[in-house]
Amino acid sequence: MQETIIRRLAQLATPTGRSALHGAAMKELSITPDAAIWIEDGVIRAAGREEAVLQEAAAGSDAIRVALSGSPQPGVTVIDGAGKCAVPGFIDPHTHFLFGGARAQEFDDRLAGVPYLELLKRGGGIVATMRATRAMDEAALFETGKKTLQAMLALGITTVEGKSGYGLDRETELRLLRVLQRLDRETPTTVVPTYLGAHAVPPEYQGRSGDYVDFICREMLPLVREQNLADFVDVFCETGVFTTDESRKILEHARELGFSLKLHADEMSSTGGAELAAELHAVSADHLLSVSDAGIRALAGGDTVAVLLPATAFCMRMPYAPARKLIDSGAAVALASDDNPGSCYTYSLPLVFALAVIAMHMTAAEALTAVTLNAAAAVGRAEEIGSIEPGKRGDIVLLDAPDYRYLSYKTGLSLVQAVLKDGAIVYEGAAS
Repeated sequence: MQETIIRRLAQLATPTGRSALHGAAMKELSITPDAAIWIEDGVIRAAGREEAVLQEAAAGSDAIRVALSGSPQPGVTVIDGAGKCAVPGFIDPHTHFLFGGARAQEFDDRLAGVPYLELLKRGGGIVATMRATRAMDEAALFETGKKTLQAMLALGITTVEGKSGYGLDRETELRLLRVLQRLDRETPTTVVPTYLGAHAVPPEYQGRSGDYVDFICREMLPLVREQNLADFVDVFCETGVFTTDESRKILEHARELGFSLKLHADEMSSTGGAELAAELHAVSADHLLSVSDAGIRALAGGDTVAVLLPATAFCMRMPYAPARKLIDSGAAVALASDDNPGSCYTYSLPLVFALAVIAMHMTAAEALTAVTLNAAAAVGRAEEIGSIEPGKRGDIVLLDAPDYRYLSYKTGLSLVQAVLKDGAIVYEGAAS
């Protein structure tokens, strides 16, 4: 049996519950000063005031009692959290982190005002990433993904949703999903795989989006299901990409095969994506920069999590999603990076957190809920992660700060001192 005790914490800050928190409940954190956490075999046994937690832990184990007295014991790790704040491991519920190539020149050109269609004519856009990704074998993709996940872990990110969608053909899409599953098995980070074959219409189907939708429904979805390669199916529902009707067809077919659903919704234009996501009981509707009032009402009235991606709006110089309106209407809001090589090449949750608080008018408490418990709900894992309470996995971040509000106060900086995954230390480093 492996026991971990984190003691002498200046503060323990966490949302509580096993499902997404909606509206005003998002700011209701459990805040405990002078705290401790007891983890046994990867699962949190107790968390709260230090005196009570240590008493309970020592009563249940002679080895813990001896270790707390200062004598090291096999199977018992005691971590001194003096001056630190403990928060749940961060969860990034929307990323495209696995891909080949880069598009730095395109990013510069787009900010200089070159239209996206012109970039496509020059061979840029998603097609450029598609070509580079198709050229990579599984070993190269794995090493690229592993490096990214190590960097994410240093930022406190213990669970990541990873999408396919840069292959847009049979073999590359399956390869991407296999690599995502291997990364989940062979790295400390939990990787949740999503099939996003409907990310764009590939060149070989140009002008025939209906045929490509049929290819996804008739061939790809059954293959992905048969090989058990993804938890979710996602569609980029957007003007000029996939229509609402095409998105519905793919998602309804996916649901019939037993997949959980996600949707890129109302990013560049209001297409009714949020309403479609709520109607189909999708786990999440993501982006929502252009969500309609009807879409907000639909999300507020259901269980679909609104996943907002402020770093994408920042990088694209676009207005932010209406976080305040969504929360005040009663929706459940999560935050994610949208790490991708085109519009938002960053996985910095410290930046996302700061933008949410400063630019989107969320409170620090709401933002913490949005990157932990609500983000866990957005990947279907709120029963097991996303908060620090008995019965949850011991995924915990120790901040080099006495209070969780430093996450926005020290704007854009990583305060991560240590990261625990299932109760074991998987990262230690000096904070900025």
